[in-house]
Amino acid sequence: MSVTSLDKDFDSLTLTLIADFTAPVERVWRLWADPRQLERWWGPPTYPATMEQHDLTPGGEVAYFMTGPEGDKHHGWWRITSVSPPTSLEFTDGFANPDGTPAADMPTTTVRVLLTEHDGGTRMELRSAYDSREQMERMLEMGMAEGLQQAVGQMDALLVD
Repeated sequence: MSVTSLDKDFDSLTLTLIADFTAPVERVWRLWADPRQLERWWGPPTYPATMEQHDLTPGGEVAYFMTGPEGDKHHGWWRITSVSPPTSLEFTDGFANPDGTPAADMPTTTVRVLLTEHDGGTRMELRSAYDSREQMERMLEMGMAEGLQQAVGQMDALLVD
């Protein structure tokens, strides 16, 4: 598995995942930039994603839903704050109602993705930042850490395509 570490830092209110890949930075970037490839790994294996909108430009939006094993749908959104292909992406990540509007009663997360050359391949740092300890604890109780590890763990198989 490509995930080399997952650090929960309650002092800085961050969850940081590090993953190392044998593929070059530009190839790993395409797993984020191409909505069809993003669908193949965003979300745990039993909750595949469907990207309904995918605009990775500052101010752009990504809208998606994940379908559970019982056919249940879980909607989400991103608001892109900055992007510098092929090395960085920052966005706000949130839950959505079935109509795609943000779910006001659910927390949002600020996400930063950095891709750097490392040992002949790529190191991906995916850092999720929370507004409060309560928000971070809620997301962890919902399985955010495990789900993120499972999702990123699917990237290796896609990089050999």
